Amino acid sequence: MTGGATATSLQQVLQCERNRLIRFLAARGAGDEAEDLFHELWQKVGALTDRPVGEPLSYLFRAAENLVRDVRRAAASRGRRHQDWHDLADAPAERPHGERALVAREQLAAIEAALAGLGPRVDAIFRRYRLDGVGQADIAAEWGISLSSVEKDLQKAYRTLTELKARFDAE
Repeated sequence: MTGGATATSLQQVLQCERNRLIRFLAARGAGDEAEDLFHELWQKVGALTDRPVGEPLSYLFRAAENLVRDVRRAAASRGRRHQDWHDLADAPAERPHGERALVAREQLAAIEAALAGLGPRVDAIFRRYRLDGVGQADIAAEWGISLSSVEKDLQKAYRTLTELKARFDAE
C-alpha cells in the first residue's frame, strides 16, 4: 500500500493474513491461544488512531510478536507471584502459635460479627466482591439493585472493617 495504511486498512490486511498470523502466533508459543491472541491483536489495531503505517504487514507481524512476548512476561510474572505467595504461606515462622492463633481467631470472629451486623445484603455483597471476585455490576444484577447501591454497601463494609482494624491495632 502506498502512502501508508490506516487503522481500517490495517484491519483489512489483518483479515487477509489471518491464517498466516495465527500460524505465526502458534509457532511463537501461543499454541491453542493463537486465536485469542489474534482477536486481541484485532482489537488493538482497531483502537489505533488513523496515523499511517508504512509497511502494514511487517507492522502486524511485529505487533503479533510483541503480543506473544507480553503474554509470556505476564505469565512468568504471575508464576513468580504465585510461587512467592505459596512460599510465604508455607513459611513456618508465619504460622500463628498459641496466643497469636487465639487472637487471630478472636479477630476473625469480630470481623464476621461486624459484617453480619451490617445486614445480610451488605455481608453477602462484600463476600461476593472480595472473596468470590465477582464484579460490582454482576452483583448488582444478581441482587436486582443499582450499581450505586452495591458501591454504598461496600463502603459500609470497608468503613466498618477500617474501624475494626484501628481497634485491633490499638489493642
